[in-house]
Formats: sequence, C-alpha cells, structure tokens
Amino acid sequence: MAAIGEPADGSVDDISVELTQTRKPMKEKLSHFKLYWHDILSGRAPTSVQIVKPPTQNGFGMVNMIDNPLTVGPELSSKVVGKAQGFYAMASQEEIGLLMTMNFVFTYGKYNGSTITILGRNSVLNEVREMPVVGGSGLFRFARGYVEARTHMFDIKTGDATVEYNVYVMHY
Repeated sequence: MAAIGEPADGSVDDISVELTQTRKPMKEKLSHFKLYWHDILSGRAPTSVQIVKPPTQNGFGMVNMIDNPLTVGPELSSKVVGKAQGFYAMASQEEIGLLMTMNFVFTYGKYNGSTITILGRNSVLNEVREMPVVGGSGLFRFARGYVEARTHMFDIKTGDATVEYNVYVMHY
C-alpha cells in the first residue's frame, strides 16, 4: 500500500503533502440555556407537517418534518431566537416514543449562526425527557451534552404543543 503522497507503484514523484498542526489552547465551556419549542400543526402556516402517514392504528411509522420556532418564553409571541429544523418519527409500537432528529439553528444574539444537533428518544408522556446533543457548529463546534424536555402545553384538538427545552452543552 502506498503512503500519502507516494504513487502506488512505489516510485517517488514530486507530490508532497504537508500536514500542519495548530496548537491553540482550547478551553471547554459549559453553556446552559432554556428555550421553548413550538410544534404547530394547525392553522394556515403549520411549522410541523406529516410527511409519512402511519400505516397502523397506533401511529407507529408516522413522520413529521419540522421548522419550529424557538422562543425565550412559552408564549409564541415572545422573542424568537432560532428554529428547530429536522423531523420526528413514531418509533415505538407500545407507547408514544419518538425518534427526534433536529438542529437548533440560532438566529439571534450571541449564538446567531451557530447550531446544535439533537438526536435521541423522546418518550412524550414522561414528565421529563432527556436527549443527547451529538454535535454543533459555529460557537458550538465540537458540542456534546444533553437536553431536558418538558411539555409546557399540549392542545389535544389541534395537536399543537409547546415544550420547554433546557440545554446543557459542552463546547469550545
């Protein structure tokens, strides 16, 4: 097997590979903040739309794509600081257990332009649900951590929900 920059036949050519290593001291930080996630299925401008209908009566297999507002307070009229973009899917046949895959995309303040990625299981009927933060970008580059989700409001008629997210993220 040829080394990097070396032809496969073993001869030497004039291609050189220069590897540089930057050694900047990086101090890891813990950020904690609270956001409200608004899942709006009703009205003229829903932020959550069903893209796969469940093939079963218990909802198993349903998938919703989201572009949900993230606000500083539980009211939808409070300051919008970003969007939750991704999808959730009914991944359990026995309970309301969702697979959540979403990016929190920040559009305001200190974290404007940065993202965190959340990927995990959300047992919706539990009072507190914990899901991992698996990455990020911008100020959240190399992010890891978790979120705690608590349902603040759920309207059974419309399916609309407001969920409080406490975010705990380690980053550089």
